[in-house]
Amino acid sequence: MAPTPAGAAVLDKQQQRRHKHASRYRVLLHNDPVNTMEYVVESLRQVVPQLSEQDAIAVMVEAHNTGVGLVIVCDIEPAEFYCEQLKTKGLTSSIEPED
Repeated sequence: MAPTPAGAAVLDKQQQRRHKHASRYRVLLHNDPVNTMEYVVESLRQVVPQLSEQDAIAVMVEAHNTGVGLVIVCDIEPAEFYCEQLKTKGLTSSIEPED
């Protein structure tokens, strides 16, 4: 039996919801004039274990030079977790949808 146009519309909406739900988010680190560079790098590595020391340094330098550095792109739950953990370390962090 062939799907009806109404059935196709339902499938399209389900796929759109799934796509919207699976959006990725950027975890951002904002420039920090208070903490030492070493502390920021150490905190990044503790909170986001996927970051190598070189990656953490690059994020810190980017935040220092431009005002904001990209830490990681991930799903919403880990993004919120990383952001909150960075804040508990005294760092300024935010998340935004990846476009």
